[in-house]
Amino acid sequence: MSLQTWWIFVLMTFVVSATPGPNMLLVLSNSARFGLRAATASMVGCMTALLAMMSISAAGLGALLQMFPAVFDALRLAGAAYLAYLGIKSWRAPVHDHAVDAPRLVDPAMNQSALFRQGMMVAASNPKAILFAVAFLPQFINPQNAQLPQFGILLSTFAVIEVSWYFIYAISGKSLAVYLQRASVLRVFNRVTGGAFVGFAAMMAAVRD
Repeated sequence: MSLQTWWIFVLMTFVVSATPGPNMLLVLSNSARFGLRAATASMVGCMTALLAMMSISAAGLGALLQMFPAVFDALRLAGAAYLAYLGIKSWRAPVHDHAVDAPRLVDPAMNQSALFRQGMMVAASNPKAILFAVAFLPQFINPQNAQLPQFGILLSTFAVIEVSWYFIYAISGKSLAVYLQRASVLRVFNRVTGGAFVGFAAMMAAVRD
């Protein structure tokens, strides 16, 4: 691909990655509740799933989902159900004053492995990411040249931009932590993030290709 084509991809990916979605909401929420280290585990989980899904799309699964819409619908509804579960869990999370103190804020069940798995599940809950990769990435690949190196460049570029936005959201979440010392504020935060997850679930359940 030409340098101009790559720069167009960078700009488009920058905008797409900046747009708030379930992944960014999870990173922001976990950073605010549990700190940057916990958010980093969520980031790694999200990126692992995204890179796997984009690699799978290159292998043709995206086309398979387009050919068999029932499979896509099953995955989409399963993903919506998981996001709704996260939303309800966040909405009902217990709150206490001074909850921002790390020993009292961290959920014992949310260790690094659990946060990593949660990040993977959230990112993998949207099978449209595969279809997006099928429709988006090929536009920037020159079919007259070797495609694998081009795909590697695009995937690496996407990963750098996406992770950069993860850290921006994580730092923003960390800055919110000081305001979550009061139970009343934390309760509102939980309900806003929980409602947002449920909203994303509703949109995913309602979408039709």
